[in-house]
Amino acid sequence: MQWKAQLQDGAAGVFGAEARSNVPTPPVDLKSLHAEIGELALENDFLSGALSKAGLLSAKR
Repeated sequence: MQWKAQLQDGAAGVFGAEARSNVPTPPVDLKSLHAEIGELALENDFLSGALSKAGLLSAKR
């Protein structure tokens, strides 16, 4: 059962709290993320409107 002890020790190192504390989290630029979300929303609205007018998109989703 030595493999089981090794597995448990290794898993604790991978999934334990000390593994997460060593990894720095990169900063998140919320302004650019919000801009990208807005861009994608505009593209989706435009495409759904164009496809609806062309009769290629049904009203039901």
